Amino acid sequence: MALHSKHPLWLVGFRPFFSLACLAGMILPVIWALMFGGSLPAPDARFSAIQWHAHEMFFGFGWAVLGGFLLTSTKNWVNIRGYHGPALMLLAGCWIVERIAMSFGGHWPTPLFIVASNLFLGCIAAMLMWTLLRYRQQDSYRDNIFFIVMLPAFLFAKFMLLSGNDYEAGERMCIALFRLAFLVMLERTLTQFMKAAFQAEILRNPKLDLAIKLLGLVLVVDFALPGPYTAAVSFLLAALLAIRFVFWKPQLAFRRIDIGIMYVGYLAIVGQLVIDGLGQVASFVWVGSVSVHLFTFGAMGCVIPAMIVRISKGHTGRKVMFDGLDKATLYIMLLGLIVRVVMPQFAPGAYLGWIHAAATCWLLAFGILAVRYIPMLMQPRVDGRIH
Repeated sequence: MALHSKHPLWLVGFRPFFSLACLAGMILPVIWALMFGGSLPAPDARFSAIQWHAHEMFFGFGWAVLGGFLLTSTKNWVNIRGYHGPALMLLAGCWIVERIAMSFGGHWPTPLFIVASNLFLGCIAAMLMWTLLRYRQQDSYRDNIFFIVMLPAFLFAKFMLLSGNDYEAGERMCIALFRLAFLVMLERTLTQFMKAAFQAEILRNPKLDLAIKLLGLVLVVDFALPGPYTAAVSFLLAALLAIRFVFWKPQLAFRRIDIGIMYVGYLAIVGQLVIDGLGQVASFVWVGSVSVHLFTFGAMGCVIPAMIVRISKGHTGRKVMFDGLDKATLYIMLLGLIVRVVMPQFAPGAYLGWIHAAATCWLLAFGILAVRYIPMLMQPRVDGRIH
């Protein structure tokens, strides 16, 4: 155990969890497409197939990415060594156990299933909370208070998502929590990326930034608000994001796919808020849960591959440059967004085909990332640094 814990894979959180995220991004959408088309049976679970799909994309794939990012970032934010070795092995094992429980634990004893299906999120949320709270005084970002609030809220969202009566509320809460996490991350990273790539300063107004994050936090509990209030908050947040977007120099960002795709994710959040707000006050006929998939494909699906490339290269001592295959991965994910969200509106009769096409895009994109970056994540840094 001690010998294996010193392997490069266990040096820092992004290494094991970005590896797991690549595998999950390859496999989970394909499994769902086959289930949806009737080629695979539903999982042996205590909930519906759609609940399984939503849970696995949010808490399997999504939390592998978010967990890897936060395990890596929090140690830098508070300037400590961070979790490594046996701690990361434990978390990765819990993640795998959760995947097994969610797919095959339908007939397990109830106490065993509850523990197995909540162990990963419970452990990683507690560990991240401990880091942020214990070292709060030396935290580089005072607004990490939003993560301190979000982390336990994810547990509540997970519970509601798997509840038969609260599934829709749980799904909305999951989206709101991931959306808030993305808003915080995009705010910080795009400021750095635009300065490094174009020597450009983008608008950072503390009052505007705080208002955006506070409105995002309100929407975490939108299930408890009347529809018109939720719509008003959604529209206001979308408007503030759109105004800020204009001052974030998109005309420069879209010159480079590696940065432009982050702006696509930003716009997807704006679009999702508008569609969600409209859905609260009027009846619209969309094909295929547009509000949900505009976020999961447009924000998560587009931003995450670029994030994996940047962090995997930069934190292993390599120069952060997007080569041809890296860029191809991003274009594949953009194609996945189009075929999953846009095309069903024009050709709803081919809906099953669009689902399979979108799942194929995820398989190709994350397959490329897995083949290229998992070996990199299992090797020492090329610049001689330990971690």
